[in-house]
Amino acid sequence: MEIFINGEQRTVSGPMSVEALLGELGIDPRKVAVERNLEIVPKSTYDAVAVGEGDRLEIVHFIGGGATDVAEDDFFEVAGRKFSSRLLVGTGKYKDFEETARAIAASGAEIVTVAVRRVNLSDPSQPMLVDYVSPKTYTFLPNTAGCYTADEAVRTLRLAREAGGWDLVKLEVLGDQKTLYPNMPETLAAAEALIRDGFKVMVYCSDDPIQAKRLEDMGCVAIMPLGSLIGSGLGIMNPINIRLIKESVAVPVLVDAGVGTASDAAVAMELGCDGVLMNTAIAAARDPIRMARAMKLAVEAGRLSYQAGRMPKKLYADPSSPLAGLI
Repeated sequence: MEIFINGEQRTVSGPMSVEALLGELGIDPRKVAVERNLEIVPKSTYDAVAVGEGDRLEIVHFIGGGATDVAEDDFFEVAGRKFSSRLLVGTGKYKDFEETARAIAASGAEIVTVAVRRVNLSDPSQPMLVDYVSPKTYTFLPNTAGCYTADEAVRTLRLAREAGGWDLVKLEVLGDQKTLYPNMPETLAAAEALIRDGFKVMVYCSDDPIQAKRLEDMGCVAIMPLGSLIGSGLGIMNPINIRLIKESVAVPVLVDAGVGTASDAAVAMELGCDGVLMNTAIAAARDPIRMARAMKLAVEAGRLSYQAGRMPKKLYADPSSPLAGLI
């Protein structure tokens, strides 16, 4: 029998259930989600759903979970959940899963973003992220990295929910490969569909206060404007708009994309943002573990600075030592 799995044509031994197929492929059904002919197959029906001639299946891996104790005095809340760490980190671009795990631990992050990808059928025993980064310790935030249409993003997150059970997700719909700038019409369409489907959507968007407010009004649980282009390391290019977004919406605002070094993270927090999400700034550093630690401290320092309230700027000098009693 000829079927297509993850885009590849394969020959299998006659009609069988999804569960039997996964067994033949050597894939643990607990760690994957399966889509058959563009319809998600619930895990509870793997033994009952038959795979037939010409069927097209997608088998992806993702799992999520986790919760941690939260400091009572300072936290941010998204979709009813409280987090004490305001640094969110990605899991891509590291040299291996061991380095990924060490960097995440050094960052102190509680939320890590994960991409949904096809299972490696040629070696289903190959280690997965979950083997190194425990879903019992971290909250996994599935994202739609690499999606360029609303339909692709919605389909990806429905598979992610089936694989890991999470409805808190990060939506990003990109406009082109050169800039990875958000395609806002497609982002709005995807957000609407996902919210209607019961997802709690944290959304990557342009640094436009009007679009940000519109996303909040339609039900997104967090607004994530770009600081600058994804992976660019250019820092916060438009702090005024970031601040306007923070003032215009009530849901958390987290800078997403463009952070290059610790001072960029501190700037984002000093603007009053609720958090910062980054990946390349840590993973592409010469020493990712040290940079992860630096980012943790920068986010904490920026938050404290914002809470303390900076001194007013002045046009002229103002001596810090008293002038009375001079010799």
